[in-house]
Amino acid sequence: MLSPEQSRTLYSKITWHLIPLLFICYIIAYVDRINVGFAKLQLQEVLGVDNSVFGSVYGLGAGLFFIGYFLFEVPSNLILQRIGARIWIARIMIIWGIVSSAMMFTGSTTAFYFIRFLLGVAEAGFYPGVILYLTYWFPETERAHTVALFATGTVIAGIVGSPLSGAILELHGLGGLEGWQWLFLLEGIPAVILGLVVIFVLPDRPRNARWLSSAEKAWIQLRLDEETLISKGRVHNHLSEAFISGRIWLLCFIYFLLTAGIYGYEMWLPSIIKEFSGLSYSVVGIINAVPYFIAIIFMLITGYHSDKTGERRWHVAVAAFAAAAGFGLSAYLQNPYLSLMALMVALVGLKSAMGPFWAFSTTFFSGTAAAGGIALINSVGNLGGFVGPTLVGIVNDRTGSITMSLWILGGALLLMGVLILSIRRAYLKNE
Repeated sequence: MLSPEQSRTLYSKITWHLIPLLFICYIIAYVDRINVGFAKLQLQEVLGVDNSVFGSVYGLGAGLFFIGYFLFEVPSNLILQRIGARIWIARIMIIWGIVSSAMMFTGSTTAFYFIRFLLGVAEAGFYPGVILYLTYWFPETERAHTVALFATGTVIAGIVGSPLSGAILELHGLGGLEGWQWLFLLEGIPAVILGLVVIFVLPDRPRNARWLSSAEKAWIQLRLDEETLISKGRVHNHLSEAFISGRIWLLCFIYFLLTAGIYGYEMWLPSIIKEFSGLSYSVVGIINAVPYFIAIIFMLITGYHSDKTGERRWHVAVAAFAAAAGFGLSAYLQNPYLSLMALMVALVGLKSAMGPFWAFSTTFFSGTAAAGGIALINSVGNLGGFVGPTLVGIVNDRTGSITMSLWILGGALLLMGVLILSIRRAYLKNE
């Protein structure tokens, strides 16, 4: 039995051994996922698409990633549970790095669509796999801020990846390659390297960690076993239970609305800034990074406060309402500078919802259902990553403006906040 102080020290130790590597991996994953937003600035001529429909073509291509992601997410997590996180996460990273670099060979809309789809297939299972992996180590009371720490990788990806992507686009003509080709090549290689690192560094479970004592391993398992007993009756233990639960499908839809907002925002922001400012690619990258500096602060505050209070739903809902307000204000305001500031508020809300949402969602699972259920929410929810960018592209082409798209995304986040609060009655009833 460990004292409260010893327990805090133990979980801090686990965090420092696991999160930095997973954090860096997620940064690379996210950069490879959204760098197409910068490549778009040079892709139109390559794809040979008329300006009147390019928004729709790009939006569909950007979104097809999530169709591949959706189809292979649940099987990937079930395999991870069987063969272990170390080998499977490494496999995911190496293959997605290769496919991401292969985007440099895009020469037509068909190739663009196909390789984006393959990238989704390759990356499927990484995020829910890590979320599942963290449930092997951290009890529910420690989970929101741990997930928030990991999820800040998406924000760091914006901070680092935006100016980096903008600068790489300036390599236009170097070595006979276009700037967008250098972008995909250089940002795909780190995933392969990190995949090899994961094989040698990441332990599958606490019992495999050489840096834990026998007493520490026993304590970790005791905490998780106690949590399972306490939650018995309100969690899903078998995969079939997760798939027929109305509450789980509601969580899928809530996450769908969140990802529609996130990717509708991130896949289009570089283009919005470029169109508004007319600045160089490098400067656009720097401006694109600014909202992420603010978002990372609020992500960490929200995650830690959610764990401290033990409250999840209102933390998610308030973040969703903030994002909705940001989108709505950006659409309403006529001043482009104020509109861009409102979009920063939207990003803060979108990112801050992630940690508490996953801490809340994982309380409904144990056993085999954890692998399938977490992947189900992430895969179905990530279809929002297809709908968001695609919808923005179509609406932009039809209306000639981003305004209507912002209203739609704001409405989606408003609905998300209402729905997460609606789970309260069913959740408490089962407790």
